[in-house]
Amino acid sequence: MRVPMKKPVRSIDEPEPEEAPRADRPPSEGFVVIVDGHFKSEFETAESAKSAGRKLKSTYPMLKIEIYDAVTKVRTLLG
Repeated sequence: MRVPMKKPVRSIDEPEPEEAPRADRPPSEGFVVIVDGHFKSEFETAESAKSAGRKLKSTYPMLKIEIYDAVTKVRTLLG
């Protein structure tokens, strides 16, 4: 005999869960590290995005890493 599962009850004080950002849509602001054509991490400054991209590239040199500027909608290949 199976016992039916019950959904957890949230209290009124508990905030609504935030919607996760879509990985298939580019953001409208900031900078994003693109790994092999897929949007990964978002950053506020270009330098922090490049730093994260260089760290990935040094660990995994076979990856194609780009930095996407959401304002100008330009991708720059990290070499």
